[in-house]
Amino acid sequence: QPEDSGMIRIDEESGLGVAIATDGNGRYAKLDPYAGAQLALAEAYRNVATTGAKPLAVSDCLNFGSPEDPAVMWQFAEAIRGLADACQQLGTPVTGGNVSLYNQTGEVAIHPTPVVAVLGVIDDVARRTPVAFQEEGQLLYLLGDTREEFGGSAWSQVVHDHLGGLPPKVDLERERLLAEILISASRDGMIDSAHDLSDGGLIQAVVESALLGGKGARLVVPDGLDAFTFLFSESAGRAVVAVPRSEEVRFNDMCGARGLPVTRIGVVDGDSVELQGEFELSLEELREAHEGTIPALLA
Repeated sequence: QPEDSGMIRIDEESGLGVAIATDGNGRYAKLDPYAGAQLALAEAYRNVATTGAKPLAVSDCLNFGSPEDPAVMWQFAEAIRGLADACQQLGTPVTGGNVSLYNQTGEVAIHPTPVVAVLGVIDDVARRTPVAFQEEGQLLYLLGDTREEFGGSAWSQVVHDHLGGLPPKVDLERERLLAEILISASRDGMIDSAHDLSDGGLIQAVVESALLGGKGARLVVPDGLDAFTFLFSESAGRAVVAVPRSEEVRFNDMCGARGLPVTRIGVVDGDSVELQGEFELSLEELREAHEGTIPALLA
């Protein structure tokens, strides 16, 4: 399982480092190229922040079909407009990038796929916040709002082979606030792991953190949400964090003071991922499903 962003040390004495994340989702951009480009930027921005690094700059790779097709040219223009507007709002200049056109077979173009890279800086790479769960007994918190947003989602593609509706709503000010909270919490030792929520929703993120750390999780559906939306919604501007019990009050106070929704959803515990009253899957089962797909196909 990869981390949310790659990180390297660039100064041996101080530990100064840079973090880089790249993200893109052609399904979102197919539904709305303006929002799709902004969602790609938002996810990469969020992935840098979950490690404790401050997002600073952007590069991009814009992949489209033939610009001689008016529909493709419209997609291209809308994606550029969306990315430009979002970069201005987040204060992240585009330092470079490239464009790849004529990606199609015959008259069938690829989904418009803006891929966005965000670079961030961290004072000391030793403070990097990992994706993996670290200690049993730590409390799991969901940051941000969860809505019934399934347009372009992994669930709709994998389960129903369907692409339709609208992609998740983009709230760039919420993304900025979430990043500030994640960076502050990492710097001050309030969280021991963090993972952004994107493709696959919360359950995908929790399983990845569990497999990386070799520790399970017991989850409870929060009031006001149904289990399906809780598990599979792809609402943007969210992350799941593991908080040591000694930091619970301080962490909640910080989120409350800054106005970021925070919901306790469970605890790091055991050797399985369990949703109370719904299901329980062992880490062994999950690892086999994750790692055994390609070998099974090639057998």
